[in-house]
Amino acid sequence: MMLAYPMPLCVAPMMDWTDRHCRFFHRQISRHTLLYTEMLTTGAVIHGDRERLLGFTPAEHPVALQLGGSEPAQLAEAARIGEEWGYDEINLNVGCPSDRVQSGRFGACLMAEPELVARLVAAMREAVRIPVTVKSRIAIDELEEWPTLENFVRLVSAAGCSRFIVHARKAWLKGLSPKENRDVPPLRYELVHRLKAEFPHLDISINGGVKSLDAAAEHLRHVDGVMIGRAVYENPYLLAEADRRFFGATEAPRERHAVVEAMLPYIEERRRDGAPLGSITRHMLGLFQGLAGARAWRRHLSENAHKAGAGPEVVTAAMAHVPRGASGQVAA
Repeated sequence: MMLAYPMPLCVAPMMDWTDRHCRFFHRQISRHTLLYTEMLTTGAVIHGDRERLLGFTPAEHPVALQLGGSEPAQLAEAARIGEEWGYDEINLNVGCPSDRVQSGRFGACLMAEPELVARLVAAMREAVRIPVTVKSRIAIDELEEWPTLENFVRLVSAAGCSRFIVHARKAWLKGLSPKENRDVPPLRYELVHRLKAEFPHLDISINGGVKSLDAAAEHLRHVDGVMIGRAVYENPYLLAEADRRFFGATEAPRERHAVVEAMLPYIEERRRDGAPLGSITRHMLGLFQGLAGARAWRRHLSENAHKAGAGPEVVTAAMAHVPRGASGQVAA
């Protein structure tokens, strides 16, 4: 499918979290929010088990593949493979601050090499017909924030990238862990808002610390899109009103029990493919957050999903701990 931009809401790529099971689950709550894979390195895509790494269910559309790499030919090849597998967008990671990523010369350290990123984008764009986008930080280490961000976007957009997702924090590659880099550097939302004002022809999305749809709506007064990460993972039903608020949908959102019921055939199908139940239900633990019975739901899944032969019946039994009437509220 061809994505229609701007995309007002998307769920961030999150390592160890946004796998195919997580994305299918989120899709049962929101039909239109753009979903992202975990970051995959070019080497993994080119040489790895593609079915395990890239396989996804058609119901996950729209879905974007995030790549990590710094070599133009490899990124072009990985992007081409992603397009062949049916992804709707290819996104280049220029924001991850982990040591492993730095040692491979990709992720946030590329913020210091905008000319290289421009070459990477040009190579990927030449290889595919689907959109090529970039997710970055505002700056890294001692680099001054606004001049770094402005110069980066100016050079990379000249290479043909028209959509940027900006995590509104600087990344400190030395002295802070990846976890600390998600919380410690101060959020500078105003710089991302300014970026849209100074590059009005570009599609600019903001990321970092957005915890609600109300907060997303406030940002949308200044930018084209909002990317939410941990808040959605921890409280997935936050997405329930997204389609009506941001995508013009008129139908009521699925209530929580109906989301679980929609997952049961998928769980059975994936189990036949060899996926353990716990690899799916771990993403569902936060579904009933804030409702009576939520703790019992989480406990039942945590204690039983890993057992040999566990299947949909474990999920059904867990759901019985939550009164159906309690699930009508929408967390916005």
